[in-house]
Amino acid sequence: MQFVLASQSPARLALLRSAGLDPAVFVSGVDEDAVAASLTDPSPSELVAALAAAKAEAVLDQVAAAHPDAVVVACDSMLNIGGRMVGKPGDPDTARRRWAAMAGTSGELLTGHAVVRLDGGTRAKEASGWESTTVRFGTPSAAEIDAYVASGEPLHVAGGFTIDGLGGWFVEGLDGGHTSVIGISLPLTRRLLAEVGVSVVDLWRSPIS
Repeated sequence: MQFVLASQSPARLALLRSAGLDPAVFVSGVDEDAVAASLTDPSPSELVAALAAAKAEAVLDQVAAAHPDAVVVACDSMLNIGGRMVGKPGDPDTARRRWAAMAGTSGELLTGHAVVRLDGGTRAKEASGWESTTVRFGTPSAAEIDAYVASGEPLHVAGGFTIDGLGGWFVEGLDGGHTSVIGISLPLTRRLLAEVGVSVVDLWRSPIS
Protein backbone atom coordinates (compact mmCIF):
# COMPACT_ATOMS: atom_id res chain seq x y z
CA MET A 1 0.00 0.00 0.00
CA GLN A 2 1.32 3.43 -0.97
CA PHE A 3 1.39 6.26 1.55
CA VAL A 4 0.40 9.50 -0.19
CA LEU A 5 1.04 12.96 1.24
CA ALA A 6 -1.40 15.51 -0.19
CA SER A 7 0.87 18.45 0.50
CA GLN A 8 3.78 20.33 -1.03
CA SER A 9 5.25 21.07 2.41
CA PRO A 10 8.93 20.10 2.51
CA ALA A 11 8.79 20.02 6.31
CA ARG A 12 5.99 17.43 6.35
CA LEU A 13 7.78 15.32 3.74
CA ALA A 14 11.10 15.46 5.61
CA LEU A 15 9.40 14.53 8.89
CA LEU A 16 7.65 11.51 7.34
CA ARG A 17 10.86 10.34 5.69
CA SER A 18 12.76 10.65 8.97
CA ALA A 19 9.98 8.57 10.56
CA GLY A 20 10.50 5.67 8.16
CA LEU A 21 8.05 6.36 5.34
CA ASP A 22 8.57 6.92 1.63
CA PRO A 23 5.56 9.06 0.64
CA ALA A 24 4.35 9.80 -2.84
CA VAL A 25 3.48 13.50 -3.04
CA PHE A 26 0.34 14.84 -4.71
CA VAL A 27 -0.25 18.58 -4.38
CA SER A 28 -3.91 19.50 -3.97
CA GLY A 29 -3.89 23.10 -5.14
CA VAL A 30 -7.00 23.78 -3.05
CA ASP A 31 -8.13 27.40 -2.76
CA GLU A 32 -8.02 27.60 1.03
CA ASP A 33 -9.73 30.98 1.18
CA ALA A 34 -12.65 29.68 -0.90
CA VAL A 35 -13.06 26.63 1.33
CA ALA A 36 -12.98 28.79 4.45
CA ALA A 37 -15.52 31.20 2.94
CA SER A 38 -17.92 28.31 2.25
CA LEU A 39 -18.13 27.45 5.96
CA THR A 40 -20.62 29.06 8.32
CA ASP A 41 -18.94 30.37 11.46
CA PRO A 42 -16.62 27.37 11.92
CA SER A 43 -14.71 26.79 15.13
CA PRO A 44 -10.90 26.78 14.75
CA SER A 45 -10.80 22.99 14.84
CA GLU A 46 -13.65 22.71 12.31
CA LEU A 47 -11.82 25.08 9.97
CA VAL A 48 -8.52 23.18 9.87
CA ALA A 49 -10.34 19.83 9.64
CA ALA A 50 -12.43 21.06 6.69
CA LEU A 51 -9.36 22.38 4.88
CA ALA A 52 -7.53 19.09 5.36
CA ALA A 53 -10.53 17.13 4.07
CA ALA A 54 -10.75 19.38 0.99
CA LYS A 55 -7.08 18.77 0.21
CA ALA A 56 -7.49 14.98 0.47
CA GLU A 57 -10.59 15.06 -1.71
CA ALA A 58 -8.85 17.14 -4.37
CA VAL A 59 -6.18 14.52 -5.11
CA LEU A 60 -8.20 11.30 -4.81
CA ASP A 61 -8.84 10.77 -8.52
CA GLN A 62 -5.18 11.33 -9.41
CA VAL A 63 -4.01 9.05 -6.63
CA ALA A 64 -6.49 6.31 -7.57
CA ALA A 65 -5.19 6.32 -11.14
CA ALA A 66 -1.55 6.10 -10.08
CA HIS A 67 -1.83 4.05 -6.86
CA PRO A 68 -5.11 2.09 -6.63
CA ASP A 69 -4.16 0.77 -3.22
CA ALA A 70 -3.13 3.75 -1.15
CA VAL A 71 -3.74 5.76 1.96
CA VAL A 72 -3.97 9.52 1.42
CA VAL A 73 -3.07 11.89 4.23
CA ALA A 74 -3.76 15.62 4.06
CA CYS A 75 -3.16 18.30 6.69
CA ASP A 76 -3.81 21.96 7.27
CA SER A 77 -2.34 24.16 9.99
CA MET A 78 -3.33 27.59 11.26
CA LEU A 79 -2.32 29.68 14.25
CA ASN A 80 -4.93 31.01 16.67
CA ILE A 81 -3.33 34.17 18.02
CA GLY A 82 -5.38 36.58 20.08
CA GLY A 83 -8.60 34.85 19.01
CA ARG A 84 -7.82 35.24 15.30
CA MET A 85 -6.99 32.37 12.98
CA VAL A 86 -4.06 33.13 10.66
CA GLY A 87 -2.38 31.03 8.00
CA LYS A 88 0.63 31.81 5.81
CA PRO A 89 1.63 35.51 5.81
CA GLY A 90 2.36 35.48 2.08
CA ASP A 91 4.33 38.73 1.99
CA PRO A 92 7.09 40.38 4.06
CA ASP A 93 4.97 43.20 5.49
CA THR A 94 2.35 40.79 6.82
CA ALA A 95 5.03 38.51 8.28
CA ARG A 96 6.70 41.45 10.01
CA ARG A 97 3.42 42.66 11.51
CA ARG A 98 2.57 39.15 12.68
CA TRP A 99 5.88 38.77 14.46
CA ALA A 100 5.60 42.18 16.09
CA ALA A 101 2.24 41.04 17.49
CA MET A 102 3.33 37.49 18.42
CA ALA A 103 6.58 38.38 20.19
CA GLY A 104 6.46 37.52 23.88
CA THR A 105 3.01 35.94 23.65
CA SER A 106 1.54 32.47 23.15
CA GLY A 107 -0.59 31.09 20.33
CA GLU A 108 -2.47 27.90 19.62
CA LEU A 109 -1.26 26.02 16.55
CA LEU A 110 -4.06 23.80 15.21
CA THR A 111 -3.48 21.10 12.62
CA GLY A 112 -6.33 19.25 10.94
CA HIS A 113 -5.73 15.78 9.48
CA ALA A 114 -7.74 13.83 6.91
CA VAL A 115 -7.00 10.21 5.98
CA VAL A 116 -8.62 8.32 3.10
CA ARG A 117 -7.92 4.69 2.24
CA LEU A 118 -8.25 3.54 -1.35
CA ASP A 119 -8.70 -0.15 -2.20
CA GLY A 120 -8.60 -1.00 -5.89
CA GLY A 121 -8.97 2.67 -6.74
CA THR A 122 -12.16 3.01 -4.68
CA ARG A 123 -12.62 4.98 -1.49
CA ALA A 124 -12.90 2.36 1.23
CA LYS A 125 -12.54 4.12 4.58
CA GLU A 126 -11.77 7.55 5.94
CA ALA A 127 -10.97 9.22 9.24
CA SER A 128 -10.21 12.72 10.42
CA GLY A 129 -9.03 14.58 13.48
CA TRP A 130 -7.15 17.59 14.72
CA GLU A 131 -4.53 18.49 17.27
CA SER A 132 -3.71 21.67 19.17
CA THR A 133 -0.35 22.76 20.55
CA THR A 134 0.41 25.90 22.51
CA VAL A 135 3.44 27.76 21.16
CA ARG A 136 5.29 30.18 23.44
CA PHE A 137 7.08 32.80 21.37
CA GLY A 138 10.27 34.59 22.36
CA THR A 139 10.90 38.29 21.94
CA PRO A 140 13.24 38.77 19.00
CA SER A 141 14.65 42.23 18.38
CA ALA A 142 13.45 44.31 15.46
CA ALA A 143 16.70 43.51 13.65
CA GLU A 144 16.18 39.78 14.24
CA ILE A 145 12.62 39.97 12.93
CA ASP A 146 13.84 41.85 9.85
CA ALA A 147 16.52 39.22 9.22
CA TYR A 148 14.05 36.37 9.67
CA VAL A 149 11.52 37.93 7.32
CA ALA A 150 14.29 38.63 4.78
CA SER A 151 15.20 34.92 4.82
CA GLY A 152 11.83 34.20 3.21
CA GLU A 153 11.14 31.26 5.53
CA PRO A 154 8.14 32.67 7.42
CA LEU A 155 6.24 33.83 4.34
CA HIS A 156 4.88 30.43 3.33
CA VAL A 157 4.36 28.57 6.61
CA ALA A 158 1.34 28.58 8.92
CA GLY A 159 1.55 31.35 11.48
CA GLY A 160 4.74 32.71 9.94
CA PHE A 161 7.14 30.53 11.93
CA THR A 162 8.82 27.14 12.05
CA ILE A 163 10.36 25.16 14.89
CA ASP A 164 12.55 23.00 12.65
CA GLY A 165 14.24 25.85 10.80
CA LEU A 166 15.36 29.41 11.42
CA GLY A 167 12.18 30.16 13.35
CA GLY A 168 13.19 27.72 16.07
CA TRP A 169 15.53 30.38 17.47
CA PHE A 170 12.52 32.50 18.38
CA VAL A 171 10.24 29.88 19.99
CA GLU A 172 10.65 29.53 23.75
CA GLY A 173 8.70 26.30 24.11
CA LEU A 174 5.73 24.14 23.24
CA ASP A 175 2.91 22.62 25.26
CA GLY A 176 1.72 19.69 23.17
CA GLY A 177 2.97 17.72 20.19
CA HIS A 178 6.01 19.12 18.42
CA THR A 179 5.44 17.14 15.21
CA SER A 180 2.02 18.76 14.87
CA VAL A 181 3.75 22.15 14.85
CA ILE A 182 6.07 20.93 12.09
CA GLY A 183 2.93 20.19 10.11
CA ILE A 184 1.77 16.62 10.69
CA SER A 185 1.21 14.95 14.04
CA LEU A 186 2.81 11.51 13.98
CA PRO A 187 0.79 10.19 16.95
CA LEU A 188 -2.52 11.44 15.53
CA THR A 189 -1.69 10.15 12.05
CA ARG A 190 -0.88 6.73 13.49
CA ARG A 191 -4.25 6.62 15.24
CA LEU A 192 -6.14 7.74 12.13
CA LEU A 193 -4.33 5.17 9.99
CA ALA A 194 -5.43 2.50 12.48
CA GLU A 195 -9.04 3.71 12.11
CA VAL A 196 -8.89 2.95 8.36
CA GLY A 197 -7.25 -0.43 8.97
CA VAL A 198 -3.63 0.44 8.27
CA SER A 199 -0.75 -0.15 10.69
CA VAL A 200 2.00 2.41 10.34
CA VAL A 201 4.67 -0.23 10.84
CA ASP A 202 3.53 -1.91 7.62
CA LEU A 203 4.33 1.34 5.78
CA TRP A 204 7.89 1.63 7.07
CA ARG A 205 10.67 1.35 4.53
CA SER A 206 12.48 -1.97 4.66
CA PRO A 207 15.18 -1.65 5.74
CA ILE A 208 14.67 1.72 7.42
CA SER A 209 17.58 4.00 6.59
